Amino acid sequence: MKENNAVSTEKSEPFEKTKQQKRKELKQNLTGYAIISPWLIGFLLLIVGPMIASLYLSFTNYDMLSAASWVGLDNYKNILTSDPRFMQALKVTLVFVFISTPLKLIFALLLAMLFNTGRKGTGLFTTIYYIPSIIGGSVAIAVVWKQLFGRNGAMNEIMATLGLPTMNWIGNPDTALSVLIILVIWQFGSPMIIFLAGLRQIPAELYEAASVDGAGRFRQFMKITLPMLTPVIFFNLIMQTIGGFMTFTQSYLITGGGPLDATLFYAVYLYEVAFEYLRMGYASAMAWILLILIGVITLILFKTSNLWVHYESDGGK
Repeated sequence: MKENNAVSTEKSEPFEKTKQQKRKELKQNLTGYAIISPWLIGFLLLIVGPMIASLYLSFTNYDMLSAASWVGLDNYKNILTSDPRFMQALKVTLVFVFISTPLKLIFALLLAMLFNTGRKGTGLFTTIYYIPSIIGGSVAIAVVWKQLFGRNGAMNEIMATLGLPTMNWIGNPDTALSVLIILVIWQFGSPMIIFLAGLRQIPAELYEAASVDGAGRFRQFMKITLPMLTPVIFFNLIMQTIGGFMTFTQSYLITGGGPLDATLFYAVYLYEVAFEYLRMGYASAMAWILLILIGVITLILFKTSNLWVHYESDGGK
């Protein structure tokens, strides 16, 4: 009997330990959930909830003044087949993104390489060049930019001093979009900082070995710097592309989408439809089309990244 009792006691001890471990793990899990609950609640209420609501509204004719009624896919059909201003906004936004994003990344990379020398004062200049990316999207900068490129602005003063003809930069459909592209390129501070961090991760021994082999600066850049920076370039490309599609403040405050809809960005037209025309259902459908468009472009970038992005784990492939 004693032996049987001893065996049963030994068997029950691991079981008791398992129960204690489960209680301890449950307590730890509950503590973790309690810690993240403010963020989780905010995420559900401020992101997931509005997204579900906007998806529902996109299938209605909700106008913010009366009850919504179901219209099915009519909003999507009208947007894609019978709304010329939507097509204009989409075209302007695509042109803006595909021109400003590469130029912005090129300027950011050039400045990052310049500041990667380790010389005195580079930290100060890095900070100075980073500031526009913080304040560039503000109302104040938009107003300053509007004055700078206005008919009597500083840009025309400079051109007159140089004996060049002045022009109405913002009021001319041929130049208005260029003004906004220049403003966005000027805000290259954020990708510059990321490029700078990537450059500092490249081992100096690689450059030393390349120099011994007789490789010049350009060859080192093409064979060492650029390949090893491709993951950073890819990250910046994704972030700047997404940000470009959501550009709003610059166009809305500087040009108001004009002249002749030459700077009618997608976000500006969406805002007009939602809050000026009060067609919230239609605007919700536009928002979901934009989300799908950004998702498709991002997916294409990810799918094609294996052709040009090189990671250390690839083993030199």
